[in-house]
Amino acid sequence: MNNKISRRESLKVLGISSITATTILLPGCDTPTAPEEHAHEHAASTESDLSPEDQKLMEQQFFTEHEMKTVQVLADLVIPADDKSGSASDAGVSEFIEFMMKDQPWHQTTMRGGLKWLDVHCLKQYEKNFIDCSQDQQIEVLDIIAYPDVAPPEMSQGVAFFNRFRDFVATGFFTSKMGIEDIGYQGNKATVWRGVPDEVLNQLGVNYTEWEAMVGSGSAQT
Repeated sequence: MNNKISRRESLKVLGISSITATTILLPGCDTPTAPEEHAHEHAASTESDLSPEDQKLMEQQFFTEHEMKTVQVLADLVIPADDKSGSASDAGVSEFIEFMMKDQPWHQTTMRGGLKWLDVHCLKQYEKNFIDCSQDQQIEVLDIIAYPDVAPPEMSQGVAFFNRFRDFVATGFFTSKMGIEDIGYQGNKATVWRGVPDEVLNQLGVNYTEWEAMVGSGSAQT
């Protein structure tokens, strides 16, 4: 979590790649879905947007108030606001993760245990819960667990949790409207055929009328 590396560049390595590799499914989906099909604002869903099953899950609560604050702080450390877009919490990622814990409950033990691990570690190191630590202290913790290849063996639980958490954050952010705009994703757009480029015609030594005639007769060479 080196602050000298731009968050967009680091996420291209750590976050976006996980979207295609992760087994996380988006709300209401049985299979992974392309970003343009779920360009949703997680925090802004209305009742009319949700299936009865999803509405029922939305009415339930998984995270405690303390856990939700921790999720928000941690998510914003993974994707902070910058001059191009807002933070993870601005994109509704915290609400997305809350929903996913109910939609895919097999993640609950890892997530809740990891948040507890984070607090226990910080209490030992700094005598404070994670959210009460300074940002420098929080980043110091993440620097230890963010890179599995160099993390100490005794940090294995924290490493496993943070890697899973980071996948959720990246998936939530980059399937939101803000995240899709952040990476400049355009989706499927109609293109307009403007004819063969002049440089190609010049290389072939023909004008556009001659080119159309060649194409029509099947004699054009590429």
